[in-house]
Amino acid sequence: METINYEMPIYTFDIDFNSHVSNIVYIRWMEIGRLKLLDAVGMEINKIIQQGFGPVLMETSISYKKPLLLSDKVKVELWVSELGKASAWLQFRFYNQMEELAASGAQRGLFIDFVSGKPRRISDEERSKFEPYLIKENK
Repeated sequence: METINYEMPIYTFDIDFNSHVSNIVYIRWMEIGRLKLLDAVGMEINKIIQQGFGPVLMETSISYKKPLLLSDKVKVELWVSELGKASAWLQFRFYNQMEELAASGAQRGLFIDFVSGKPRRISDEERSKFEPYLIKENK
């Protein structure tokens, strides 16, 4: 099984009044990760939008363990923990440059058909593209 791994810079505008990365930045990093996952499975966002559907978030949770600071280098790890008929759970881990877990998060999302506005089921072909990233055990 595979994970999506990427690094994110920390900019001065990512820092809040407590001198660490603001909680909203983690959500932006998760959005970037979801786009990287779609790219990895061959469902680039522009391509699926042209096909009349797109991803929508239903739930987000983040648990903060250690603050990330301006001087940190952030490594993000992402995988699919559950793949339903229409929705999926994604898991995220955020590490500092010392490989310490700074935060973990989860998001549940699905695809929406733009014409009907209703959830769009994942086809068998699409499911097979996501399966390499499906890790059911809790890391």
